Amino acid sequence: MWSRILILIALAPCLVSAVIIDRIAIVVGNSIVKDSDISRDLRVTSFLNGDPLNLSDHARKVAASRLIDQIFIRKEIELGDYPVATPQQADQELDHLVQERFRSEAALQDALRKYGIVGPDLRSHFLWQLTVLRFIDSRFKPGVLVTDEEIESYYREHAAAFDREHPGKSSLEDVRAEINDILSAQQVNKMFFAWLDEQRKETRITYLEASLE
Repeated sequence: MWSRILILIALAPCLVSAVIIDRIAIVVGNSIVKDSDISRDLRVTSFLNGDPLNLSDHARKVAASRLIDQIFIRKEIELGDYPVATPQQADQELDHLVQERFRSEAALQDALRKYGIVGPDLRSHFLWQLTVLRFIDSRFKPGVLVTDEEIESYYREHAAAFDREHPGKSSLEDVRAEINDILSAQQVNKMFFAWLDEQRKETRITYLEASLE
């Protein structure tokens, strides 16, 4: 009996500190990813996707990978002085979310509580999401070059689909601008993810939680 009490007393400081101290999960260069960062990312992402909250090891690993990428992006934005989104733009996204998925602000707040999210977390997410989109557009889109040959090749491969989507207006010239946008986006994504891969190769990443590696 007494031995069990002594064990509990000895563990008590550890239990208290586990609640108070936010553990460092990953060290990325001279930046860190905290346990609370991973949890917050999972909660907000699940909420926005309309998915049940999933805090499994696999889900945490995916979230941790996203947060590592965000560190690289944030540093590049700071170094390159890229434009960032404004709080007003984030508020517009939040208002749009309320109109699309909820009938009122009260309904939104009720849904947020179910996921363990507070309003400022969601607003910060929108602010960051818009900033990342601006960064990708500014950083990589100027390097995109779509040739006429690529547009014509894409059209030949997808002519039937264009005919279904644009009956009577599916000639190459009718959909040239749309194809150019599609191929431009593909090139931007390719350059963006190649850049992220390069950042990972050049940066020392230390996982303090083995399940996240």
